Amino acid sequence: MRAGLTPEVSIVIPFLNAERFMREALDSVVAQEHGRWEVLLVNDGSSDGSEEIAREFVKDNPGRTRYLEHPNGAPRGISASRNLAVRHARGRYIAPLDADDVWLPGKLREQTQILEAHGEAGMCVGASEYWHSWSPAAATRDIVRGAGPSWRGEVPPPVLLWACLEGRSPSPPPSDILVRRDVVDGVGGFEEVFGGTYQLYEDQAFLAKVFISTRVFVEGKVWDKYRLHPWSCSAAILSARGEDTARRFYLRWLRSYLLLKRVRDRSVWRAVRFALLRYEHPVVYAVHPRRWMRLAWAAMRTG
Repeated sequence: MRAGLTPEVSIVIPFLNAERFMREALDSVVAQEHGRWEVLLVNDGSSDGSEEIAREFVKDNPGRTRYLEHPNGAPRGISASRNLAVRHARGRYIAPLDADDVWLPGKLREQTQILEAHGEAGMCVGASEYWHSWSPAAATRDIVRGAGPSWRGEVPPPVLLWACLEGRSPSPPPSDILVRRDVVDGVGGFEEVFGGTYQLYEDQAFLAKVFISTRVFVEGKVWDKYRLHPWSCSAAILSARGEDTARRFYLRWLRSYLLLKRVRDRSVWRAVRFALLRYEHPVVYAVHPRRWMRLAWAAMRTG
């Protein structure tokens, strides 16, 4: 980016003890074919060599990078870190990048072109490569996950929300998306109540707010590699069997948010009611499968 030019894309990278993979993530930023970017690196309380890597990157890329941290260097969680970066962002677009993921070189160029051509779309999403093969010892093959052909193009709200809730379309990882800054501001940013175990669903809470507020352009192209590894926040929560706790919290938050925003779409409400059944009727779910199926049928029929 030439001196004096305002960045078009603000890249938001929160990190917590990401020393293993952070340089690779930053290298994928520098390799972008789109040059008008800035990077906001947010230290969320790291105790390894992540801070040194971040400060070195800022030194090597003066004028287009910033190093940020919370007061007293305290950890505040991923959502609070993303929000801190957004508050300092200057670009018209926000591009989250997790510090253990990697972008392909055409990511920013192609996604900005799509949003420029589709002015009513507030976000662009693609398909993600679920990346196991970064490790030579990986026993699982890489797979590509993205919305099917029936969801391609501009998708109106709130279609993607109920599609994700019902498992008809995967929820895109943060590193896959590009979103307009005014959309981020309009939905109130990322939800900071999703801390600790609940961080497993912090990205889905943000996406839910976007999916009910704006059209989303869905493309089938892969723009990112979503690294699967045992040191990630998600892996730690899953190994501690915290997935049910996090999902129950997310679904109850979502129900309250939909009521607050007066969302009346029947498909969304059916999907939320159905998803909540196992948590709000756990005994019936575990012991009385026939009764649970009757409850499920009633929930799916309720508009």
